[in-house]
Amino acid sequence: MAWLTATYLIESEPERIAERAEALAIEQSVECPLEAVRDPRIRDEIVARVAAIEPAGERRFRVDVDIAVETTGGETAQLINMIFGNCSLWENVQFVGLELPPALLAQFPGPRHGIAGIRALLGAPRRPLTCAAMKPQGMRVPAIAALCRTFARAGVDIIKDDHGIAGQTYSPFAERVAACQAAVAEAAATTGKRSFYAPHLIGTPGVLHERARIAREAGVRVVLVAPMVVGLPAFRELVDDFPEFVYLAHPAFGGAARIAPPLLFGRIFRLLGADAPIFVNYGGRFAYSQDECGALAAAARAPWGGLRTALPVPAGGMRLDRVDELIAFYGPDTMLLIGGNLLLAEGEALLARAREFVQKVEGVGSPATA
Repeated sequence: MAWLTATYLIESEPERIAERAEALAIEQSVECPLEAVRDPRIRDEIVARVAAIEPAGERRFRVDVDIAVETTGGETAQLINMIFGNCSLWENVQFVGLELPPALLAQFPGPRHGIAGIRALLGAPRRPLTCAAMKPQGMRVPAIAALCRTFARAGVDIIKDDHGIAGQTYSPFAERVAACQAAVAEAAATTGKRSFYAPHLIGTPGVLHERARIAREAGVRVVLVAPMVVGLPAFRELVDDFPEFVYLAHPAFGGAARIAPPLLFGRIFRLLGADAPIFVNYGGRFAYSQDECGALAAAARAPWGGLRTALPVPAGGMRLDRVDELIAFYGPDTMLLIGGNLLLAEGEALLARAREFVQKVEGVGSPATA
């Protein structure tokens, strides 16, 4: 029998933690009183097992639960169901860790490009990378394309839609993609430096695939998707069907589940095919701690079976004056994403500010680190 190990942080009185852990194991496997399980095969091969309980602070415990791989059916949605289905409804339980046996891990190809593939696409083998977001939502296509062109002229590596930009009447998807692709091509012809536009793919699975097809036919190489909004299985299917794209994974709706951010964004998104997970940075407008951000970046880049490493993309209230600090913290295998802070300027001043961003990032390290 093969088992995967899921780890949970449980708040409990010490004298009740063993009982709580056993209850969680049953809830995440057979979901009925153990006394009702009369078949020895089910008891031995299906019922999840508490593997370890360790203190993790006052009234907090780390609990490892071994879950039968057979119960996942080798399928994305059922894997999520078995590791954090019913127990996600318990407010004093957080899902914090996941280890998969090699045979199950091999069923998930992970990032199709990863850090090495993104660097090859951009022709930037060692330096930190740059990303900008087009804001605010509500702009019409000519304004979005003009902003995209400005960022590309400044030399920003990847210019993405804001995740609020979808296919609204003021910004139809196909029209926007064509205009922004033309804008980055025009800028590249002038500057000689590659920049890539990343349109936001959102919608039902059918809409996702249709928009992915439109993007592919337009020559798009990088896309933005929010896996928790479109659904983790739908995201996995999209990556499988359009492996040529580099996938930026947006964290929207990621706070709606009691899953530790390093696990969700650094490992689960990567497992399902995210090449570059975006996450909210410490000291910005969200409440992630520096330690949590460091753990998330480490999870994205750590060896994990045969999966490619993923590129961390800190974002959310990022400022130009923090570039040196953030690169020192995250290291060169990082893409800094600044959106609203660049837009404090406009026109030629915006171009100059975006160029300053690029120069600050690319200036880290020796001149040879192109």
